[in-house]
Amino acid sequence: MKRVALRSAAVVLALLTLIQTSGSGQDADRDRRMQWWREARFGMFIHWGLYAVPAGEWKGQRSKEIGEWIMSWANIPRAEYETLAPQFNPVKFDAAKIVGIAKDAGMKYIVITSKHHDGFSMYDGAVSDYDIVDRTPYRKDPMRALADEARKQGLKFAFYYSIMDWHHPSQYVKAPNKLETAGHSKTEMREGQKPVYIAYMKGQLKELITKYDPAVLWFDGEWVDWWTEADGKDLYQYVRSLKPSILINNRVGKGRKGMEGMNKADQEYAGDFGTPEQQIPATGLSGVDWESCMTMNTTWGYKSYDDQWKSPETLVRNVIDTASKGGNYLLNVGPTAEGEIPAPSVERLAAIGRWMKVNGDSIYGTTASPFTQQLPWGRATVKGNRLFLHVFQWPADGVLQVPGFTDRIARAYLLADPKRAVAMQPAEGGLSIKLPGAPPDPIASVIVLERAR
Repeated sequence: MKRVALRSAAVVLALLTLIQTSGSGQDADRDRRMQWWREARFGMFIHWGLYAVPAGEWKGQRSKEIGEWIMSWANIPRAEYETLAPQFNPVKFDAAKIVGIAKDAGMKYIVITSKHHDGFSMYDGAVSDYDIVDRTPYRKDPMRALADEARKQGLKFAFYYSIMDWHHPSQYVKAPNKLETAGHSKTEMREGQKPVYIAYMKGQLKELITKYDPAVLWFDGEWVDWWTEADGKDLYQYVRSLKPSILINNRVGKGRKGMEGMNKADQEYAGDFGTPEQQIPATGLSGVDWESCMTMNTTWGYKSYDDQWKSPETLVRNVIDTASKGGNYLLNVGPTAEGEIPAPSVERLAAIGRWMKVNGDSIYGTTASPFTQQLPWGRATVKGNRLFLHVFQWPADGVLQVPGFTDRIARAYLLADPKRAVAMQPAEGGLSIKLPGAPPDPIASVIVLERAR
């Protein structure tokens, strides 16, 4: 077994101070606007739109791809895709229930698709009538309800917005065996139409910011060839001018390639945080804020037959793993066409919530593990003078070895039972902790080490 080295307490405190005061090289304004996000650590992603109606199936064929891309894989032209709108009537949508599910899971913010690649707006817009209020029998604005309810229940509310738009006439498909007006990962821009579309996009973003006051704009679809880094910088400045405190992810430009190594000016326009997708980076992303977005099964948008669900154990440990590397965890749900979060998602969120209710203090407002290598039995997070040890593998002999740890400890105890102290003593190259016979939680039990001041 490899020895796990620990940075000295002085170095750890210096690093934490640098992170907290410099904001990964950004100015004080950025640190102020990032503060709530850095403390939150855990949020809900919601992918919801017309694609929930076919639920992954088109003309008797089931897709092996993600649900929200059905317009692409099924080669559906715009005019035919539009016929889904009259079938979209989410009568079971309940904003209070959805926000409550997120809150009970321990989530601190919600990011929902205002417009995905299919170009359909899930809010009441004036720039385009291709939206849920004007084109569906539902005739209500679920984004208004969610924004109001999130604030009522104390969660931050945010929007996802796709730069690529399969419905807008400025864009078209040029690929073998694909219809020009169907969806595709590589859309083309018609000559002379880019300024028209950017004006359209800015109009929609102005609506979203001025009407709903989102805390974050989470861009996507920036990979198309016609979208440039210069376009991203311009859009970043425009959005920032509308709301100086808003957070903007790295996909506003070509930021998905990563923000490490960029100079300060370029890093700023690359966005406030990185967005690794469907993965938790093995060692985090050094020097930048970041957020891992991940599905519970294999799709973002609803697919009725996708039952490849991650276990509650995996999801809880993902929350911990992400926090231990200094990131946020954005976990997705894909509501049905009727507006409900699928039961398996609700069940898993409830399980996460039960763990967070007991152990959330070891996640919220924490910074990355001070250990330079992964611990063999779990993960670690830091908050002030407290080191949280997240034990995944409870030692059979009841003795937890913390290699490389030599700091002076004033107190050690179980987070699930703070009055229950655990015995500890120096060991060769580290610390030895005597644990109870059984773990408080089989998924992850947390030991708190309070450093002597």
